[in-house]
Amino acid sequence: MNVEHKSAASVLLGDPDFHGVRKDEIEVIETHISRIFLAGDRAWKVKREVALPYVDFSTPELRFAACKKEIELNSRTAPELYIAAHRITEEENGMPALDGAGKLLDGVVEMMRFDQDMLLDRMALRGELTPGLISKTAHMIAAFHGEAAIDSTRTGSAMMAGVLDINEAGFGRGQLFDPSDIASLNRKFRAALEKHAALLDRRGEGGKVRHCHGDLHLRNICLLDGEPRLFDCIEFNEDIATVDVLYDLAFLLMDLWHRGFGDLANLAANRYIDEAEDQTGFTLLPFFMAVRAAVRAHVTATAIADKGADDPRADEAMSYFELAGQLLQDHPPRLVTIAGLSGSGKTTVAEKLASRVGAPPGARIIESDRIRKALHGVSAETRLPGEAYRREISEAVYQEMARRAGVVLGEGGAVVSDGVFERPADRARMEAAARDCGVSFTGFWLEADAAILRRRVEARHGGPSDASTDVLAHQLERDVDYSDWVRIDAARDLDAIVADIIERLTSA
Repeated sequence: MNVEHKSAASVLLGDPDFHGVRKDEIEVIETHISRIFLAGDRAWKVKREVALPYVDFSTPELRFAACKKEIELNSRTAPELYIAAHRITEEENGMPALDGAGKLLDGVVEMMRFDQDMLLDRMALRGELTPGLISKTAHMIAAFHGEAAIDSTRTGSAMMAGVLDINEAGFGRGQLFDPSDIASLNRKFRAALEKHAALLDRRGEGGKVRHCHGDLHLRNICLLDGEPRLFDCIEFNEDIATVDVLYDLAFLLMDLWHRGFGDLANLAANRYIDEAEDQTGFTLLPFFMAVRAAVRAHVTATAIADKGADDPRADEAMSYFELAGQLLQDHPPRLVTIAGLSGSGKTTVAEKLASRVGAPPGARIIESDRIRKALHGVSAETRLPGEAYRREISEAVYQEMARRAGVVLGEGGAVVSDGVFERPADRARMEAAARDCGVSFTGFWLEADAAILRRRVEARHGGPSDASTDVLAHQLERDVDYSDWVRIDAARDLDAIVADIIERLTSA
């Protein structure tokens, strides 16, 4: 009995005897371009016979080539998951076989199966994404990008123009979105591209366009032995995966933002930039996130093309489309500085506040403790000796804070900085950084009783701060005058403090 080519993989991989399991022990996962069969300790992934503006799987040869490429590329980040690419062939009896001698019918990727509950999108649904996990994920992505192959053949603006071309073609194939809304969104994207073209090209010239993952959202990140791993990268279109590293990161940021995890999106962006030391381009993130939202909108719409608005995923597609437009809205740049003695909670407040200042994913956080560690070439968690806090070193730290703030502000972004800022000269530098860029500045001083500060310092574990109760005691002796900045009662809970600051920023 001959088997039609398009169903050969399903016939073979849907057979319990192939896996040595019962029929009800085979789980099938469907996506718009692939089908995954889960059985035993293995996952078998085949490509759908599709031809879209961004992918062509229309022949067995193209699908098998994509399977081999998938093994090669994903071995960069998750070699323990990817085993081999196999041929599915038609044998003399007309039935499909794995790596037989007959004619090629399809290709399949063999993978180790992992617990699907360890996918970060499922963890998000269960409320299990933590700042620690997101920080670790951001560091892992930065390390991957640091080793990724640089592409110097295209400019940064040309790379993004190509992505916009793909998006416009994708929207043109569907009927879910209003044509006038599509035209309006496309015009906004082209205007944003023109605005950012020079910066995009400078980043391309600086080696920031690399062969990245290409599809870096929560569903393509899993935990293996407690460590985040990227998998299922774009293997079928090198142009889609060869992008600015921050555009690659932006898919994760957009996914977190779309799911309502704004604080985690901001944290991921800041920890990535801290690790990669990629100070330029932070202001491109809203544009990059908007493009990623548009990608998700037209891909989702394509997947439900036959059902249209009757499919429950239509609302999801529309939400991405609307998010893309929101992310392209202008937000004025501004500098907010959070000051206070050790234990006042300035870093915690800054991290909670940042996602609410500026365009998504929020403000760049510039933190004195992290910059001090970076200047000494150690991780943020490494404790420094006392000499690292000499006056001249502290002056260099605050000078660097003002310089970094100026870079982001000068590109039109928002900054939240935090530090003790006990010297008037340090405060004046931050005010000057905002003034030189012609943007709004607001300084806040968090104040609380000495007993509260002491208790908080004693309870602190980990993190970038090296402050001890002895350090706090010396700060209290100096009786710093912050009368030129807005005083905030830091004895309250975090949400109340942040709400107070936001209200003052809004009314300023």
